[in-house]
Amino acid sequence: MEQKNVLNSLPDEYRPLSGWAYFGYSLLFSIPIAGFVCACVFAFNNSNINRRNYARYIFVWYIVVIVLYVIIFIAFFIFAGRWIYQSEIYGIPGTLSNM
Repeated sequence: MEQKNVLNSLPDEYRPLSGWAYFGYSLLFSIPIAGFVCACVFAFNNSNINRRNYARYIFVWYIVVIVLYVIIFIAFFIFAGRWIYQSEIYGIPGTLSNM
């Protein structure tokens, strides 16, 4: 009972989020474009520090995933371009240049 009184006496910006709140925010942030926008809004909002930190985590995770996708995309086209170029020069079997 004393713990509940301590939590109720905290200012709103320091109150911890419940497990269901994290679950709900995870569902909200998983919506493709709206989740990214909500993560940006909550990441710069000071109404609850725990929600702000969770939104910053999600926001950074989005950025890391986007950077990895770009790196994989560029690497794929570099290697695919080399493979197509070499297959046209050397006539590697099974490529379009031999058909």
